[in-house]
Amino acid sequence: MAGSSYRLEFSAKAARQFKTLPLQVQKLLQPHLEALTENPRFQGVTKLVEYESLYRFRAGDHRIFFEIQKSSGVILVVKVGHRREIYRK
Repeated sequence: MAGSSYRLEFSAKAARQFKTLPLQVQKLLQPHLEALTENPRFQGVTKLVEYESLYRFRAGDHRIFFEIQKSSGVILVVKVGHRREIYRK
């Protein structure tokens, strides 16, 4: 996407989690993931208190956990999943 201020990357774990989601859910999450590259702190993004550098975005019943790496210009998605499962450690 031209003009993006950040580049979107997935950790290996998050990439596996994303691929196991139903295609319909992947399509639901895709516009939100793309929006993160333009503005990673758009309305609805919350800093997670229990994790030092993680943010969360809700999309329906699914959550996206990510880090903003300003120095490298990367949004690193670290966890993707259903709300009932994503908060488990």
